[in-house]
Parts: sequence; structure tokens; C-alpha cells
Amino acid sequence: MSFTTTVKNEVCMLELSNSENISELSGFVRASSKIYDDRIELTTENAKVAKRIYLLIKSIYGIEVLLEQRKMANFSNKKIYVVTIESKVSDILNDLSVMDESPKDYIVGSNEEIKSYLRGTFFNRGSVNDPKTSQYHLEFVYDNKHEAVFVQRLLNMFDMNSKIIIRDTKYMVYIKEAEKISDFLKLISAYQAVLYYENIRIYKEQKNNTNRLNNCEQANIDKIIETCNSQISDIELIMDKLGIEFLDDKIKEACEYRLKYPETSLTELSKIISLETNSNITKSGLNHRFRKIRDIASRLRDK
Repeated sequence: MSFTTTVKNEVCMLELSNSENISELSGFVRASSKIYDDRIELTTENAKVAKRIYLLIKSIYGIEVLLEQRKMANFSNKKIYVVTIESKVSDILNDLSVMDESPKDYIVGSNEEIKSYLRGTFFNRGSVNDPKTSQYHLEFVYDNKHEAVFVQRLLNMFDMNSKIIIRDTKYMVYIKEAEKISDFLKLISAYQAVLYYENIRIYKEQKNNTNRLNNCEQANIDKIIETCNSQISDIELIMDKLGIEFLDDKIKEACEYRLKYPETSLTELSKIISLETNSNITKSGLNHRFRKIRDIASRLRDK
């Protein structure tokens, strides 16, 4: 079962007020209906969504509704569920504001009604990736640009930062930010899905942070080793060309300790020298000595 199906199945169990149910139905019917002279056909691939829509129409409008399962026309094994309305067709279309360019104010007049409308359109036009297996992505796909722009505006009333792109001949409203997708799931009251989503998101963030720290630590180790090798190369050149006895005592001391501790960082080496010689030397002071060693080695290489 996909994460999208899990989310839709969860919110199918919600009990809402009559006005919220009408807003949800409006969002669904506007997104999925085929309207004929004598009937309305509503289609979905989700059995629980079909049952919810079926029961809402019967309850709100007091009519008999047909619910049937059909095979998809493309010869696949997938099935679709069709809810057919044959009574009060005109009244229902008017009540749900389906034939209007945009839903009337009583459909999306309050925040709770807007949430219900978004839930209804998500039932048919929405999908969300499982955070465990995919990149963060939530989308609504519409044939009609006006409906896409309207849904985008509703989403952004709740700071969802949704955007629209054209994909083939359709319009996709999408959200990419993990936090915003989580906020949308809260918006439609998919609270179990939110818990799952947040647990996965936190785990992935912690894993990424750990990887970044490990990479940073490895980079520091590589840098230390590179520096140590460069210093040892300079010292060996000086010993070969001049001999270490021609160096002053402080430079000679730095050379001896670098050769004795070839993979130690400057910070650790300064502490070792301070401890073993009973004379304090800082990292900065030790670095100054190695700069002098590098200068001597550079002059020797130039010659």
C-alpha cells in the first residue's frame, strides 16, 4: 500500500460537520466528475474514498446512489470505483458549486471549510511520496489551469509555499519542503500519517547530520595528514642537505618532535612538547617554527 493510499484511508474515517462535508464533496466532485444530462459519475481508484463519497451523498441529499467497481479501460488489472448520481443532479451541482468557475464563498468561507475542500480535491487529484523511499514531494494534478491556481491560492493561505508547473498538458501544484508537506498532512487531519512522516524525517535529518560530521572529521584528518607529510618532507630535505645540527634549538626541537610523532596535529604536538620539555609552547608558536622550516626547505629546493 502506498503512502498516499494510507493518508487517504486515514482521513476517510473523519467525522465532520455538515458544512465541512459539503466543502469536501465540492472539492472531490469538481476534481473527478463526469457530468451528463441525467447523471453524475464520480471515479476513484481508492475503495474507502468511494465508500466515503457514496455515504456522504446519501446522507446529505437523502437519495439512492449507485456504487460499482469497474475495470480500467486500458486493459490493466487495476480497478476503479464509480459513484453514480441519478437523482437531484441539478440541485447537487448547484449546491456543491460545481458549475461555477470558482466555488462560492459558503464552500470555502472558513478555515475548516477550506481544509475540507483541500481534503476532497486531494482524494482524487493528490499524491504524496513516502518520505522513507523518495524525495519529499506532494502534488495535485489538474486538467484545468484555473482550478490549479485556485487550489494553489488556498494552500498558500496556510503558508504552504506551493508552486505550479505545466507537465505535458496538465497543471501540477506541488510542495517540496518537508516541513510544509507535514503541515499539509496536519491540515487535512491525517495525524497518524504526520507521526510516521515526522519520525522518518527526523531519522533522515539525524543520519544526514551524522554523515556531514563524519565527512567533516575525515576532511580534518586528511588535512592534518597532508600537513604532517609536508612538514616531514621539509625536515628530511633539510637533514639531507644541511644536517639538523645547523638549526637553532627551537627549530631543531620542532623537527625532532615532528619526526617522533608524524601523524599528530599541531594542537596535540604543542601539548606534548610543553609536557615533555616543561616549557609552554602554543599551537601558534609551533606553527611559526614550522613556517621557518618550510622557508628553509623552499630555499633549498630553489637552489
